[in-house]
Amino acid sequence: MPCVASSTRRFMPLLLASVLFSSTALPSSAWASCAPDRGQEQPQDAEPVAPAQESQASVAPAAPSASDADADASSEARAALAAIGRLDDADTALSLAAEGSALYEREAVKLDGYSYCSQAVELAEKGEFRESARAASKALHVALETGNKDLLGKAYRDLAIAFNYAGQLERAEQFANLALKYPGVNPTQVNGPARKIIGDVRTRQGRYDEAIASYEEALQGSSDRFRPLVESSLANALILSGDLPRARATLDALAEPSDVKQRAQLQRTRGRLLLAENKPAEALALYQALANAPADGDEDFYRAWALDGMSKSQAALGNEADAAQSLDQAIAVFDQARSQFRSDEFKMGLFSDLQNVFERAIAMHSKLGQPARAFDISERSRSRALLDAVSGRAELKGDTGKALDAATLQAMLRPDEVVVAYHALPTRLMAWVLSSDGVREASFPTALPRNDLARLVDAYRDALIKLNPNAAGIGDQIGKLLLAPLGVEAGKRVIIVPHGPLHYLPFQALRLDGQYLIERNPISIAPSISIAARLAERTPSVEAQLLAFGNPTISPDVADPLPGAEREVQELSRQFPGARLFFKDEANKTNFSANAPKSRLVHIAAHATADTLDPLHSKVLLADENGKPNYLEARDVIGMDLGNVAMIALSACESGLGRVENGDEVLGFTRSFLSAGTSTLLASLWPVSDAATEKLMTTLYADLAKGEQVQDAMRDAQRAVMADPETSHPFYWAPFNLIGNWRLKVAK
Repeated sequence: MPCVASSTRRFMPLLLASVLFSSTALPSSAWASCAPDRGQEQPQDAEPVAPAQESQASVAPAAPSASDADADASSEARAALAAIGRLDDADTALSLAAEGSALYEREAVKLDGYSYCSQAVELAEKGEFRESARAASKALHVALETGNKDLLGKAYRDLAIAFNYAGQLERAEQFANLALKYPGVNPTQVNGPARKIIGDVRTRQGRYDEAIASYEEALQGSSDRFRPLVESSLANALILSGDLPRARATLDALAEPSDVKQRAQLQRTRGRLLLAENKPAEALALYQALANAPADGDEDFYRAWALDGMSKSQAALGNEADAAQSLDQAIAVFDQARSQFRSDEFKMGLFSDLQNVFERAIAMHSKLGQPARAFDISERSRSRALLDAVSGRAELKGDTGKALDAATLQAMLRPDEVVVAYHALPTRLMAWVLSSDGVREASFPTALPRNDLARLVDAYRDALIKLNPNAAGIGDQIGKLLLAPLGVEAGKRVIIVPHGPLHYLPFQALRLDGQYLIERNPISIAPSISIAARLAERTPSVEAQLLAFGNPTISPDVADPLPGAEREVQELSRQFPGARLFFKDEANKTNFSANAPKSRLVHIAAHATADTLDPLHSKVLLADENGKPNYLEARDVIGMDLGNVAMIALSACESGLGRVENGDEVLGFTRSFLSAGTSTLLASLWPVSDAATEKLMTTLYADLAKGEQVQDAMRDAQRAVMADPETSHPFYWAPFNLIGNWRLKVAK
């Protein structure tokens, strides 16, 4: 079935010029204000990333006149938008302006642009990055419509903040540079934050000299209140660059912050400097003091980071046993710390990644010859990454976020089942093979650093999507690198737990012993073996009850109709008498929410998009309701009770994609559906072929209706497509992953 009328592949670019929500006013605070100053009495009240102050209402300036200067400003701004509008995704300035216009028009109560700016910063501080970008896009729309250069600069600045917090570095830098073109009435409200964001980007890219230069420029353009944050960030960049004397001078000159959490962050920076100065004993004393007196209100989080610092100090002192113990304690305390977005780390220039702690522990226990312990920590890192991705914005049910240890998992596996769990460390790839006989660590002849692995995966995906005739040869080479060292027997049921860039890799299309892996072994994917094993034990067999949605009616401005989706759904339903089918207007979110929790098998043939800014806003484009979009977002799914659902098939473009986080799976629909209780999920890795998808799905469902195990049914379906010379290339048969419960059967 076509995804776009003019194409033979299901594909929809990430179009976000549609409306999902109508924003309401949030209380503004002085640091989040966007209003230009009326006088000199409050020159810094609009700092976007300074410590929170007592609330003050934002005051918008008088409406600009329709002068030639205003017209020129609007024209200039639109030219700037067009300059970066050629990028092929939804988060260019051009598409965000379009989205802002649509959102603004649908607002029941329209606010002034500066109120939207205040909303944007407050939402970013809470970790609501997509909602923050939406608020800023409304400010952008108002600025463009009125020719208000002051508001325009602040809208760009706030977009830069949201993308910077979200780790979307290229886009953050683009919006920061656009903000610098429009410094506005009080340039310190734009120039300092924008320059600091560029410095943040350079620091995270490892380009420390450029980061230092950007921070120095930020100091020149910052207010007195904002300057200490820039100085702290500068100190961290200087430490990383190796300029320790200047880092020491910068830190010693910093006044102690009044905010208790920022004081704790500054202590971490001082400890980092002591370690860089080769003073591990002094660093250990500092970290021990911080561990014994962590910041009030978030004690576990700061104590865990102090324990991590203690571990580094002890390792530098040569006390490996103490270092390992402190590191294990740090992970245990991190498990207790509440999951939330903490903007103070960005403000102070630390950019610490909790996954680095897990990675150090994995490497340490591997070095100590403890593969089971290293595997356990890897599995725990995935659970923690899920919690951090959700950050309290959705409720995880039951034991979703809890990892099982190797011994427990070993007892849950059958003799013919093998788990292969990867972990992509910065310097090398690690893997464990877990079976009912035990756990062992695989040894790779090539180190495969994470960045090289990402390039390898990108190159293979590119070869598949472009129908490269040498794809099989490339698959052979990657199979030798990633599969051969595992020593997994042919015929074993394999459950693969990818990590990092490997989530984008179609393992079924790798080759070993002259065969594609799917020909050699039944395979499935698990974002976390803990959650997949629990699902496999809970839902071994279900009744043949199908609920299906096809060709939802959505605005033609968003995507083309999918008439082939109706044919696909009708064909599948023949295998399951009594199936409930919803097409066009009825294929909507309301009917999904009402019927999916009561259904066993759910099939959705629709457009889907992955939101890399905020994966919980990834969405399936179900039918518009009451003339407005009402899409099914990942954050909606994670809040549902889908414990009764045995399988959901997302027969949609790239439904398995999302933002890959260190330590976790592709965040988005995959984890959302499984976390909501769905036992098994089918999702795709690239735009899929119509005819091949129809063949794959009909074969899969026919096998399920006969009582075949889902792993075998998926294998048969992919081999059926492969057997046709017209669709033998992996592009046609390899895009869909079987995720979650690999043991699922449907009663005949």
